[in-house]
Parts: sequence; structure tokens; C-alpha cells
Amino acid sequence: MPASLRFVLALLGLALIAAPISVSVLLGEEARAARVNAEAMTGGRVARGEAAVRRFGCTGCHAMSVLRGPSGLVGPPLSGIASRAEIAGSLANTPEHMVAWLRFPQQLRPGCGMPQQPMTEAEARDLAAYLYTLRSG
Repeated sequence: MPASLRFVLALLGLALIAAPISVSVLLGEEARAARVNAEAMTGGRVARGEAAVRRFGCTGCHAMSVLRGPSGLVGPPLSGIASRAEIAGSLANTPEHMVAWLRFPQQLRPGCGMPQQPMTEAEARDLAAYLYTLRSG
């Protein structure tokens, strides 16, 4: 086998190894940037918000492809919620509206299916921070 062909095959082999590593690094950086941005927007902490999803039983009513466990069909899926223009059918998807919706859904839309949860402002900010990491695509 000519040396130039061996060289090309070696470069191809390196490219095949480097490509998945590069994609993994880029996805990790994108996730880190999403966490930083979500925490800055909401004043909450993403890790505590992910724990709050479990504690408040959000997946009992909402499908969330990123978490294992029950996957409810009562409410809309939460995967990609950060990319939506509206929440609760009529509220602009802003951190202020998200926190208010999480804390006081029955005041904002009386009779809606979203139950009132005994949630503090800090817990709602944490939960909102986590939800704002859930982007489409």
C-alpha cells in the first residue's frame, strides 16, 4: 500500500474518532450555556429545579423526555418548553410569567387543570430555571 494512501486512511481514522468527541464537547458546552442563561434569567438554580420536578410530581401530568419515570398526558409535554412563545395558552413565555404560573395557576386561569402547589418563590425560580434548559431540537 502506498504511503500516501496509508496517510489518507490514517487521517480518515482520526477524523472518525475526533468527530464524536467534538460533537460531545459542543453539546456539553451548549448545555452548560443553557444552564447559565436559565439561571441568570430566573434567579433560580437548575439542579434544584430538576429535583423540584420530581418533588412536585410534574411528570404525573406532563411528559418530559429528559427524565425517567411516569410520563403524564394530562398537561402539555414540557420538553421544549423554553422554545415556546406562550405558556398556559395565553401568557408570554417570560421568567416572570413562568414563576407566577408555577406558583399561582388557579389565580391566572381559574379552573385550569394545573393544580395549585405549595411552592415558594425560590422553588418556583429553581423549577423555572430547569424548564428554561428544555429547548426544542
